[in-house]
Amino acid sequence: MAQLGEILLRENKITRAQLEAALELQKSSGKMLGQILVDQGALTEAQLVAALASQIGMPFVDLSDMVLDGSATARVPGAVCRRHHVIPIGIEDGSLILAMADPANVIARDDVRSLTGMEVKPVVAVRHDVAAAIDRAYRADSDLDDLTTAMEVEEDKADLDQLHEVVEDAPIVKFVNLLITQGIQDGASDIHLEPTESELKVRFRIDGVLHEVMKSPRNIHSGVVSRLKIMAEMNIAERRVPQDGRLSVTAYGRKVDLRIATLPTVWGEKVVMRILDNSTARLDLSQLGFSPENYSRYADSFSKPYGMILVTGPTGSGKSTTLYATLNILNRPEVNIITVEDPVEYRLPGVSQIQTNPKAGLTFASALRSILRADPDIVLIGEIRDHETAQIAIEASLTGHLVLTTLHTNDAPSAVTRLTEMGIEPFLVGSALDCVLAQRLARRLCTSCREEYKPTPETLAAARFPWDPSGPLPVLFRPVGCAKCAGTGYRGRVALHEVMQMSETLERMAVERATTAEITAAARAEGMQSLRLDGMAKVLGGVTSLDEVLRVVL
Repeated sequence: MAQLGEILLRENKITRAQLEAALELQKSSGKMLGQILVDQGALTEAQLVAALASQIGMPFVDLSDMVLDGSATARVPGAVCRRHHVIPIGIEDGSLILAMADPANVIARDDVRSLTGMEVKPVVAVRHDVAAAIDRAYRADSDLDDLTTAMEVEEDKADLDQLHEVVEDAPIVKFVNLLITQGIQDGASDIHLEPTESELKVRFRIDGVLHEVMKSPRNIHSGVVSRLKIMAEMNIAERRVPQDGRLSVTAYGRKVDLRIATLPTVWGEKVVMRILDNSTARLDLSQLGFSPENYSRYADSFSKPYGMILVTGPTGSGKSTTLYATLNILNRPEVNIITVEDPVEYRLPGVSQIQTNPKAGLTFASALRSILRADPDIVLIGEIRDHETAQIAIEASLTGHLVLTTLHTNDAPSAVTRLTEMGIEPFLVGSALDCVLAQRLARRLCTSCREEYKPTPETLAAARFPWDPSGPLPVLFRPVGCAKCAGTGYRGRVALHEVMQMSETLERMAVERATTAEITAAARAEGMQSLRLDGMAKVLGGVTSLDEVLRVVL
């Protein structure tokens, strides 16, 4: 049998000098040769495992971007795969191809052979790639087949005693835990539980797009909803009105908060769980996809000691994340930061956060009045919804406070006319407003499978892409789909920005009640880049695709 070092040299994986240095270190440390080479960066773990597989005469497979054969994975339960660190990846000539982290595990082969009744052809794979492939292939719904037998309480007949009894049953508890764990693992921002006439549909919102992940029997709906209500300290007896609650879980070594909202529908209560990963609140502003020019313009504004900064965009466009990332920069021991939010989504250390409670009379406006008597330096207002809140926020920014807040408008220039339409005097808007940041979220292309292409001139013209028709066609990227991105072609999101800094010209136009179109033209003349142009720049950079930018920006 060939030695490992000889195999690596023959395949040009390492140099003779690297091998000799590793052999010398092996004598003094007692470590395995392969591990020394990986530690020194001479080899990747995948290259080492491939060489070891070659040494024992077995094929190696790279599972990181392999699309698994569903007919093969369906033959072996997920629990068996996790126990033995194996996963079936295909069927060849009537035999099951089994990727193994430990090819010497004869017990694993025998278990799979007895379960499937098929001959097993073992291949070698990296251990963490096997674990990731198991997580992809054996999703929560494969573990739910045997969980419905104890959930036979009909929703319209269940009384409180029955519900309490059902929601404490192990199947219900396991079902709910699997849903939450799978949502966190898939990077979902929301989990939707939607009852229909005959089934309970589960959808995850991943990178801003809803994906249906499973359908379950209708008779489990009442127990699942009641279990979630108990976890979130909500009233399980009330099904006729919407309710809100909150709970915290620890998953994959980190704390995750979930905001629960129920909504009565004709087929029962719909539940939406917003997953609030606390690591999101600790993001660095530079990680959010700002171009250098836009970041510089925005940083000029939040570095000032007073004034108002507005972040605008539709629901789910990342406004809160941007504001929290801004507070992370401004949060210092010598600064007093107070926020008023509805609801408080993320807990920030060193920041006094207030949650509104309209039933108790604590609205944005009333909370803001009290905040200004608490000697703040920086005030964050979750959203400006009415004239009173806008008026107090404007006055606060004029009296030496830095005010950060959000507004629902389609672009940055519209914020000026929106405030005047809410009843704010134009001269106050011009004086108080310092910067407006409009943003959208677009999906990032998966770097493992994106492909280059040259679009046609007709496509570029229809998309109003900024290019010179007399020059060469630009090289863009488009999604393909692989195992790493679950076949979507996208993985993660990036923000598109439009930053409008108020200048003397724009202040004068605000006082003169100029139209949004006039303000837009003046802002672009002063260097403001539109959302569309920022998106097209990210398309040219290979960050996202042309179709994705057109999906989120007009």
